[in-house]
Order: sequence, then structure tokens, then C-alpha cells
Amino acid sequence: MRHVLIADDEARIRDVVQFALEREGFRVTATEDGTVALRELAKADAVDLVVLDVMMPGADGLEVCRRIRADERHARVPILFLSARSEEIDRVLGLELGGDDYLTKPFSPRELVARVRAILRRAIPEAAPAAAEEVLRSGPLCIEVDRHQVTFDGHPIELTATELGVLAALFQRPGIVLSRRQLMERAYAYDNVVTERTIDTHVRRIRSKFRVHDADPIATVHGVGYRAATTFGHDA
Repeated sequence: MRHVLIADDEARIRDVVQFALEREGFRVTATEDGTVALRELAKADAVDLVVLDVMMPGADGLEVCRRIRADERHARVPILFLSARSEEIDRVLGLELGGDDYLTKPFSPRELVARVRAILRRAIPEAAPAAAEEVLRSGPLCIEVDRHQVTFDGHPIELTATELGVLAALFQRPGIVLSRRQLMERAYAYDNVVTERTIDTHVRRIRSKFRVHDADPIATVHGVGYRAATTFGHDA
């Protein structure tokens, strides 16, 4: 049973989210603020996804996201933001910090469940026979799609589920330029809040994680989109 941790200071929203997810078979831990959520995350055996309200007193959703991504134990846990603020800059900021998706209030419980399932499909693929596992290699880069593992020159690169989806989509079609719209379709099951700038945000985060190795796995084709890099220098 998948375990979802919720942090939202509005009791009504917490109750709606908890009821919708539990009805679909999820185990849910609901908390009223970010500080409590971090404590629950630290002591839980396993959390498969975190749902964070952006605007909370104390440690808000953005701060909680920062702390989760900075903690090696939970850096890969998918995060879905909830917010009453629909401006693009708010979505971009949440994704820049490592969020996987962003759902604007008010939302339908059905859409919430669909988003959660879509994120978990990307983050926790169904088990497959070893022979069927998808492994993408390009020079020092290795992407084990089914295991959700990325290494560069043998060093692990921690990517969120959506970031891995974007990177894998490019290396599944080496040499082919993918538009931002095509990348959206591959990385998101639901794109009603996804904009081209959102994809740019994920690309920037992917690049930032390779920077320590002085590498860039994504080449920009100006005016068109992105492709998998054939070399890994920053001028690719």
C-alpha cells in the first residue's frame, strides 16, 4: 500500500485529500504544518509521495521541499504542491526547488488522485523482468529507467521522477530534437498547468545536478527545443 504524507494547514483541504486518497487504497498521514510533516517523514518507515500546501505558517511548502531535497534519505521522494496561487512564477519556483507537479486550488478529488497516480507511475515503475529493463547509455552517462537511477562516470545523480522523465525522453531518441510540447507529453500525464517555461525549469535543474561533474547532458536547439547531448561539455 502506497504511503502519502500530506501537509496543509486548512483542515477542510486535508480532509478532502485524505478521504480521496484513502478511498483509492492509499495509506495517508495528514499533518497541519510543514514542521510536523518533516518529523513524520523522518520517523516513517517509507513515504512514497508528499503533498505540500505552498502557503503554510511556520515552515511553508517551499521550505519543506528544500529540506526534503537536501536530505539524502528522502531526496527522491516525489512532491506534489497544492496552492491557491496560480501565477506561473509560483509554479516555476516550486518546480525549481524540486517539486514534481503543482495543482492549483480549487481542485477536484478525482484530478488529485489522477495526479498522484501519474507521479507514482513515473517514480515507482511496476516491476519488470530483468531482460525488459530499460537502460540508456551515452558515454559516461547511464540512465536505468526502471530502477530510477542515473549515474555519470559512475557517480550517482539524484533526479526527481519528472526530471528523470525529461532526461530519459531525450536519450530514448538520441539525435532527435524534441519540442517543449513533446517533452511535456512524455513527462506529464496531465499538462493543464504545465507551460513551456515549466520544462525549461526542469532542464535547468537537471543541468545544475550535472554541474559538479562539469557536464551538461542536454543540448539546447534555440527556437525549437532540446536534444540529448552528444558531448557533455557546457557548450553542447
